[in-house]
Amino acid sequence: MNPLIVQDLTRFFPELAISVAFLLVIIVDIAFPKEMGKRILFTTTFLGLIASFVLTIPLFGIGAQSMFFGMIALDRMAVFFKGFLILTSLLVLLAAPGSKELSSRHLGEFYALLLGVTLGMLLLVSATDLLMLFLSLEMVSLSSYIMVGYLRNDRQSNEASLKYLLFGAVSTGSMLYGITLLYGITGTTKMAAIRDFISVEGFPAGNSLILLVSTVLILAGFGFKTAAVPFHFWCPDAYEGAPTPVTAFLSVAPKAAGFGALIRFFQTSMTQSSGSPSQWVAISSINWPMLILILSVLTMTFGNIAALRQENMKRLLAYSSIAHAGYILMGAAVSNSQGMQSMLVYLITYLFMNLGAFLIVIEVFNRTGSFSLKDYRGFFRRAPFIAITMTIFMLSLMGIPPFAGFFGKLYVFAAAVKGNLAWFAVIGALNSVISVYYYARVIKTMIIDGNQDAGMIKVSRTGQAMIWLMLLPTAGLALFWGPIHEITASSIQLFLGN
Repeated sequence: MNPLIVQDLTRFFPELAISVAFLLVIIVDIAFPKEMGKRILFTTTFLGLIASFVLTIPLFGIGAQSMFFGMIALDRMAVFFKGFLILTSLLVLLAAPGSKELSSRHLGEFYALLLGVTLGMLLLVSATDLLMLFLSLEMVSLSSYIMVGYLRNDRQSNEASLKYLLFGAVSTGSMLYGITLLYGITGTTKMAAIRDFISVEGFPAGNSLILLVSTVLILAGFGFKTAAVPFHFWCPDAYEGAPTPVTAFLSVAPKAAGFGALIRFFQTSMTQSSGSPSQWVAISSINWPMLILILSVLTMTFGNIAALRQENMKRLLAYSSIAHAGYILMGAAVSNSQGMQSMLVYLITYLFMNLGAFLIVIEVFNRTGSFSLKDYRGFFRRAPFIAITMTIFMLSLMGIPPFAGFFGKLYVFAAAVKGNLAWFAVIGALNSVISVYYYARVIKTMIIDGNQDAGMIKVSRTGQAMIWLMLLPTAGLALFWGPIHEITASSIQLFLGN
């Protein structure tokens, strides 16, 4: 065997651990009776994710390098996203058995799909070749389609999966066509080689239009994965029809992987150094930051406005997640190290406050069988723990200090101002003001509105433990802001694309 491949495999242990767990879950699901295999399946998946996370930690100290003949990058940016994505999958795994939608079903396929999506995401955020980017994106997408339609006897779940599949097929075709055009004018699929080819002075002016078209088509693929407007149409229906743990997972993990791939593609293929270690400029052939800026404004504005009149909590949080995708894209539009760092910081804060809100939705559905906002009335008296914790998650999603969401928005707005885009930060701030209305509606419904006919609601101990797990970082993340700032800053500095 090639010594280089052996060396690369020693740094590929997180992915190998998930691959082994994936195969074991399939074998256990076939070999053991359903009742006996239930705990074994969960334990196997849990241990696989834990092992993968532990094996990821030592990689953070390794310098930026290329693996498997330039197909995959191993740098601190990749390691950061790997740890983030594995942690997200682990939290969703812990929440899934407590959901009434999934508790009565056999979860062998669910665990296998969760591991499959996680493996695809780890490859996606590390891909430095367009073919690897496309294959890993497809691995994530196909598994996600099945997870959305996991409730096979539920018509709404099936419809959501079909819509997700159809929109995904169109965006995937667009992205593949864009990759084909890009390969046609550059003759390579390696991102760094693409940058070297199109940044030279002799790059044919006639190819600039083709480059623009290919970039827009590839951006459409990223837009679909991150639920950015106008590629968001699948999002509300898919979130509403999918099992709530799947909805929570899709709202964070694949979206974060899409942002990681977007950063790597544009910062590696479409950016050249400006002479400053913390500043990059778009190649002269195409102004891609402006494309992302327009996408960001449309996404945050539409998401917030569409959420104003939602009466279903899953749809409300779906449009909320679209709006937050717009805020995260603000960092991508600012082509400097602070913009990239702000995206990582925002993702950390978004992970805990958004998953926490979905955990509340799961608990309420378990007790009431409803996702309607009107059934949250009087929760301050019926279920004070749910009312108080949900209020904290809503305040954090608004961006109210001292909760985690405030620091995430502070970073992206500060990055926009530092990048001479103060007006962009003002638009973001105005959108945050709009979002206060629909988040405050949830708080008002729980605390002020009454419901005389309903009795007390008790939350299970497991549910309480999971909510606390999300609540503590949301409320106390500021206490650990020093290490978070250092980790995210370091992830940007040792980035293979720089």
